[in-house]
Amino acid sequence: MSNSGIKRIYEMKIVHVNSLAFLKLVCEEINKDLEMLQMSYPTANYAIFDAVRNGNVEFITHICKANPVLLWARNGEGRGIFAFAIECRQEKIYNLLYGISAKERVMQLGDSKRNTKLHMVGLLSPSAQAQLNRIPGAALQMQRELQWYKEVEDMIPLRYLEWRNDDEFLTPRELFTKSHSGLLKEGEKWMKETATSYTVVGALIITIMFAAIITIPGGNKDTGFPAFIDEKLFMLFMISDAISLFSSTTATLTFLGILTSRYAEDDFLKSLPTQMIIGLATLFFAIATMMIAFSAALLIIVRGHSWIVIPTILLSSVPITLFAWMQFPLLVRITISTYGKGIFNRNVERWL
Repeated sequence: MSNSGIKRIYEMKIVHVNSLAFLKLVCEEINKDLEMLQMSYPTANYAIFDAVRNGNVEFITHICKANPVLLWARNGEGRGIFAFAIECRQEKIYNLLYGISAKERVMQLGDSKRNTKLHMVGLLSPSAQAQLNRIPGAALQMQRELQWYKEVEDMIPLRYLEWRNDDEFLTPRELFTKSHSGLLKEGEKWMKETATSYTVVGALIITIMFAAIITIPGGNKDTGFPAFIDEKLFMLFMISDAISLFSSTTATLTFLGILTSRYAEDDFLKSLPTQMIIGLATLFFAIATMMIAFSAALLIIVRGHSWIVIPTILLSSVPITLFAWMQFPLLVRITISTYGKGIFNRNVERWL
C-alpha cells in the first residue's frame, strides 16, 4: 500500500476517534439534561434516521443508550427507527433493535399509512436498492429480499399477513410482488444465461469423456481386453474418466433443470440456488477428474519421457485453476447465502 493510502486510512481513523469522543460528550449531556434533549430533539431525530440509513450502529447504540426515549423517534412518514431499518435493509441495526422492547415494536404499525413492518420489506426504496447493489447477481439480490421477507414474516403476528395499507390497499405480499417484478425478471435472466453457459461446458465434457472411454490408450489385445488393463495408471484413467462423465452429466441435467424452472418468487430462496450449487460443484469436479484422466493417459502413452510428461501435466492444471479462480467465489457466495448462518441474529446482547 502506498504512503498516501496509509495516510488516508490514518486520517479516517483520527476522524472516527474524534467523532466518537464528541458523540459520547453529547450523549452525556442528553442523559443528564432533559431540557437540552427537548431542545435538540428535532436535530437528534434527523441524525438518528440518517444514521439508520447509513448503517451507523455505533451512533444508534450511544445516542439511544443515553436516553431510551429516542428509540421511539419517528420520521415525517410516521415510521419508527425499527421499521426504517427494515426499509433500508440495515440488518445490523435491525438485529440491535430487535431485542429492545421487541414485542411493543412488532405490534406497532410501520407508518402513518397503515403499512406494517412486512410492508416495509415490500418497499424497494433507494436505500434498500443501494444495499442490494453490493450483492453481485440479480438472483442473489432477489434471494436476499426474500430472506428479509421471511425474517419479518416470522416476527409479526399472523393477522398482519393480510393487512392492507391505506396507500394502494395492498397486502405485504402483493406490495412485494409489485415492487420486485423488475428484479424477478433480472434474476430469471441471470439464472438462464449462467445455466446456459455451464450447460454448453458440461455437454462438451460429456462428449470428450464418452469418446475417451471408447478409444482407450494403447488399444486392445487380440482377446479384446485393453492392452494396459493390469496397470495402475490405466485403472486411474478409467476411474477418472467415469467420474468425470457422471459428474458432467449430473451438472448438465441440473443446469437444464434451472432452464426449465417456473421461476416463481419463492424458487429464488432455496430451490434455484441449491440447483446452482449442485451444478457448479459437479461441473468443477468433472473438469478436475477430466484433467486427471488426461494426465494418466499421457503417462501411459509416453512413459519414460519426463521432459514431455511433466510440463504437460503442469499445464493441464491450468484449466482447473482458471475455473476455480473465476467460478469458485460464486459457488462459495451462493452456498453461504443459502446455507450459511445468515445476516439475522435475534440473540444480540441487550445493552439497555
